[in-house]
Amino acid sequence: MPAFGPVKRTDLIRYLLQAGFEGPYGGGKHAVMLKPPRRVVIPNPHGADIGRQLLARVLQQAGLTRDEWEAL
Repeated sequence: MPAFGPVKRTDLIRYLLQAGFEGPYGGGKHAVMLKPPRRVVIPNPHGADIGRQLLARVLQQAGLTRDEWEAL
């Protein structure tokens, strides 16, 4: 059960896979994960974790609520 807060990129990808997304697929400047009709842009790897604000934007693209995220 991931907390709604900073998360590592690899953990974000793992949780999105659990939510039914496929990928990540390369191409362009960022990787994407797909669950038609949704398309989620995955942040590029950085030295730090993905912060709360960016996580909220990714979850909005994915169509996941905070409660659904924490239930994964």
